[in-house]
Amino acid sequence: MKLNEPVSQQGAGQRVAASAGKYRWTICALLFFATTVNYLDRQVLSLLAPQLSKEFNWSNSDYANITAAFQFVYAVSMVFAGPIVDRLGTKKAYMWAIAIWSGGAVLHAYSVPMGAAFGSLMGALGMVAAPASIVGFMLSRAVLAVGEAGNFPAAIKATAEFFPKKERAFATGIFNSGANVGAILAPLTVPPIALMWGWQAAFIAIGVIGFIWMVLWQTMFDAPEKKLSPAELAYVRSDTSAAAPAPVQGGAKVSWLRLLSYRQTQAFAAGKFLTDGVWWFFLFWLPKYLSAEYQMGAADIVVPLAVLYSMTMFGSIGGGYFPAYFMNRGDTPYDGRMKAMLLIALFPLVVLFAQPLGSISYWVPVLLIGIGASAHQAWSANLFTTVSDMFPQKTVASVVGIGGMAGGIGGVLMSKLGGWLFDYYGALGKLSTGYMIMFTICALAYLVAWALMKALVPRYKEITDL
Repeated sequence: MKLNEPVSQQGAGQRVAASAGKYRWTICALLFFATTVNYLDRQVLSLLAPQLSKEFNWSNSDYANITAAFQFVYAVSMVFAGPIVDRLGTKKAYMWAIAIWSGGAVLHAYSVPMGAAFGSLMGALGMVAAPASIVGFMLSRAVLAVGEAGNFPAAIKATAEFFPKKERAFATGIFNSGANVGAILAPLTVPPIALMWGWQAAFIAIGVIGFIWMVLWQTMFDAPEKKLSPAELAYVRSDTSAAAPAPVQGGAKVSWLRLLSYRQTQAFAAGKFLTDGVWWFFLFWLPKYLSAEYQMGAADIVVPLAVLYSMTMFGSIGGGYFPAYFMNRGDTPYDGRMKAMLLIALFPLVVLFAQPLGSISYWVPVLLIGIGASAHQAWSANLFTTVSDMFPQKTVASVVGIGGMAGGIGGVLMSKLGGWLFDYYGALGKLSTGYMIMFTICALAYLVAWALMKALVPRYKEITDL
């Protein structure tokens, strides 16, 4: 009988979920759409990087500085984004976030004149500014970063509000797959737009999409009590600990220092710091990698990148569902997620072979990196959900913001390291060595992160004193 109990409980849970209602999945669709737009806006620069590098004579270090500007401002903004989301509430905060990042995306089209104006101001003050193109793109990326910092704190908070714990990783995996869809759509749309109407038009066209989402969000999202049926609301809150505070919008602010004092926060931040940079590296440098190593132009990289990011959708959705296997056998949500994450952390090891086997065909590194990127999305879906497993809803966005800051700093270090390595080894005629070093870091990061997280939080402990 005991062997059959989890299956019976799972079936009963599915019947209860179905009878309760499905509006929470509409919310998940809105989050998916927002995350898709988020990554569309984010990836335009990387796809145009080979063209822009030639047009403005950027070195790898120049490009690294532009991407690092985004990541640094994103990291700093994440610290503030979380508390802002917790204080303003999910609906209002998300509206502000996407309005700012969509405006920032459009601003890229005017980067050069903006950089020239900034340079003139610096000159009037007796200071020397970098070339106009570099300054302008860094400023545009900074505005984009401020807005985009609000996406994941708001999305994770919305998931905590509208889904029971047993469904949160799956829901997170679904909306997080918007990152993959955005990464797929970007190479299919950005190069053709740039080819027909110029690179400025690509930034404007993609940036405008976010304003369409704002209309849907304003119309369709509100507090769970206003949108869910009584039965669905009861189902959503069915596995909330009786000791945990009741869900609230806004409320008293919990200080960052207090949140950082918990090992659960430290574990989440460590996981983000060590692994977010891997995704940033793939997102920002793969087009340049294919261009440098295989002499592929903008049109040539469309299909390989679309295939690679299509692979990541399986990791995002499948990885979000994977922990349920362990939970249905009696594990707590956290323990089930950690078991799943250990297995997921093994898959990026295949990236170690991307460079050595790359001489066979460019498809070898594309497919191996695709497996690693897919594993990252599976990892990310579960890493995000550890926060809502252990923290009360009023602090979820703040903790996600702290972790996002750590991930952003990790991304800055990865971009700067990559730019330096590629310029150094490129000058020696050994660019492949630089990529081999970076791919090794990407492959091992997840096992190191898992070990550190497990050392900080060896077993599940929900926080109830906030």
